Amino acid sequence: MLELRAITAGYDRHAPVVRDASLTVAPGEAVGLLGPSGCGKSTLARVAALLHRPDAGTLLLDGTPVRHWRHRAPRARRTAFGVVFQQPRLSADPRLRLTDLIAEPLRATGRREEIPTRVPDLADTVGLTPDLLTRRPHEVSDGQLQRACLARALVLRPRWLVCDEMTAMLDASTTAALVAVVEEYRAATGAGLLAVGHDRILLDRWCDRTVHWDTVTSTGAGEPGPAAPDRRPAVPGGRRAVS
Repeated sequence: MLELRAITAGYDRHAPVVRDASLTVAPGEAVGLLGPSGCGKSTLARVAALLHRPDAGTLLLDGTPVRHWRHRAPRARRTAFGVVFQQPRLSADPRLRLTDLIAEPLRATGRREEIPTRVPDLADTVGLTPDLLTRRPHEVSDGQLQRACLARALVLRPRWLVCDEMTAMLDASTTAALVAVVEEYRAATGAGLLAVGHDRILLDRWCDRTVHWDTVTSTGAGEPGPAAPDRRPAVPGGRRAVS
């Protein structure tokens, strides 16, 4: 179980982006988090994925409170999450070929021996041909790069997926293809999903349930205190598929 309880978070303690937000994702469940741009939903997603320490509140993973974030979190917890961000060009090292981009988490966790089999298998799964794997980010389209980023998110076989506006920059056919990959992975592994977006039709079709930002945070519900704009930093270098 992934539980966020009364989370307050941001990039300035005096002007939090998120105030008193609570959300639960059960194992195997797909939850859509719907909200307008700049409301803070991406910051909450980063907290859920252990990428941003909240100022207040509790994140529980399988009933155990999380005490450490980012690289201070135990490896077993860090690698339990796979994350796909909205802008692939901000989350991909421009120096890496796509094959190395996908393999990056395997190298970082000392599992290099899996690269020769795992990378080609995932590349095929997300629709990347062998010739594309030799190219660097500037040599491929946004959709092709996002396919590689999804493969990277799946390469360690995570228990939880966080897709933060994953399809916002993609065309309809690529969106459908990537959602199908996520759903096939979840069906095979029982992974839970938090899908963040502002497209209600997509989230309603993709997820088991969709919750609106207004229902998860006190600021959204109209309690006192304006939230600061969501100025998160750039990312460092499911019922059925949508048709």
